[in-house]
Amino acid sequence: MTPIPQSREQALFFLEQVGTPEGVINHCKTVAEVAENIAKQISFTVPVNIELVIIASLVHDIGRSKSHGISHAVTGAKIGRELGFTEDVVNIIKRHIGAGIDKTEAIKLGLPPEDYTPKTIEEKIVAHADNLVKGTQVQTIDQCIQNLKQRSVDKQVIERIISLHNELSALSRKPL
Repeated sequence: MTPIPQSREQALFFLEQVGTPEGVINHCKTVAEVAENIAKQISFTVPVNIELVIIASLVHDIGRSKSHGISHAVTGAKIGRELGFTEDVVNIIKRHIGAGIDKTEAIKLGLPPEDYTPKTIEEKIVAHADNLVKGTQVQTIDQCIQNLKQRSVDKQVIERIISLHNELSALSRKPL
């Protein structure tokens, strides 16, 4: 069975086909660049499927073609399944929100009762790259945290993002 999407071009095609706004597509392209850089740095210490990271980061916000709320990840996973995306791509789409949402938080947020925490190294890389990109602007972790605090994001969420950043930085053997 051929993996879908199987190329960067095909990933972008799917985004356009489902009506993803141009601004979101541009965001996804920037996230893919950041994710690729992180994946390459980390690949010296742990195995990383760099092409999966790139392709999945391109489609990680495909759900924003239908919803801009937190449910866009669940919506995106559903769209990905309908389009025939591989399960590893679907899981990256579903688990890219912040640094993850556990089952209890998911219920509180009105999401289906599941654990949306990134598990694989590829899932973690895409989630973190997304955290570091605001629109199409790449930010430092400090800028990311400052933006989250200004938006009154829960302290527990910020701590998870910092923890994910520290985990990936340790694997890359230098700060991201």
